[in-house]
Amino acid sequence: MKSAGTPDTYAGGVTDALPDVDAAPRSAAFFDLDKTIIARSSALVFSRPLYAGGLITRKAVIRSAYAHFVFMAGGADHDQMERMREYLSALVSGWDVQQVRNIVEETLEKLVQPVVYQEAEALIAEHHAAGRDVVIVSSSGSEVVEPIGAMLGADRVVATRMAVEDGRYSGRMDFYAYAENKAVAIRELAEEHGYDLQESFAYSDSATDLPMLLTVGHPTAVNPDRSLRREAAARGWPVRDFHHPVRLRQRVADQVTPRIPTMSLALGAGALLWALVWWNSNRRRAPRFHRS
Repeated sequence: MKSAGTPDTYAGGVTDALPDVDAAPRSAAFFDLDKTIIARSSALVFSRPLYAGGLITRKAVIRSAYAHFVFMAGGADHDQMERMREYLSALVSGWDVQQVRNIVEETLEKLVQPVVYQEAEALIAEHHAAGRDVVIVSSSGSEVVEPIGAMLGADRVVATRMAVEDGRYSGRMDFYAYAENKAVAIRELAEEHGYDLQESFAYSDSATDLPMLLTVGHPTAVNPDRSLRREAAARGWPVRDFHHPVRLRQRVADQVTPRIPTMSLALGAGALLWALVWWNSNRRRAPRFHRS
C-alpha cells in the first residue's frame, strides 16, 4: 500500500493540491466510500460526540442508529439524497465551526477506525502498483473523507463542503459531492492531472453513482443495490461482491495525523445526516438512466 499522507481535496472547481513533481499518471481509480471501501456508513460514529457537545438531541441519536440499519439494508435513492442535502443545510446553519472541528478531531482517533473490505484494500494497492492515482469520491463531509483517505493512502478526495461565514456554518453548501457532481469533479480532476478517463476505473455500490461510473472506461459495481445490479447486467459491467471487512492496520493509522483545514471542513455530522434523512424518508426507486 502507498505510504500514508494527506490527500489533496477537490474544492468544487479548484483542487487544493501541491504541484505534481512527476508527470501525472495516465489513468486513475475512483472509489465511492460507504459500502464500497467501508462495510458501513462512514459518519454514524459522530452522533454520540455531537450529542455530548450539545449539537443534537438524544432522540436524534436513537434515530440515527435505526436509520443506519435501514441504510445498510438497502442504500439511499435519489429522493433521499436530495432530502439529505436540504436537511443538512438547515441543520448546521449557525453551528460554530471551531466546536465542530474540535469534536471531529477528538473523535477521529477514538471512533473512526473504519472497517475496510480486504478486497477493497487489495484493489487500491493493485491500482497504486499499476501507477494509477486513487481518488475517493464520497458524499460525506470532507472532514470524514480526508482522514480516511489518508489512512488508505489515497492521492485525492472529492467530498461535500459547507460554506463558512464568520466562523459559523452559513447553511449554504459550497459543493455537494453527489450524482452528476461527482462526474463533474472527476472530469475536472482528469483535465488538471492528465488522467485518460477511458483508461480509468470507477467503483460504487449505488445507482445514484451512475454518472460517475459512466465517466470512465472501466466501471465496476461493488456490492450493488438492486437498481445498479440491473444496470450492470444490462451494460455488461463487472460486478464484485466484497465480503471480508477488517479493521485498518493500526500501523497505518499510527502514521496518520488527520489534518482538517478550516476552509475545506464540511460537516462533523456527515453520517448522522444519513440517519436523519433515512428516518424521515420513504424509500423510492433510484432514477433511471438511458443506456448508451
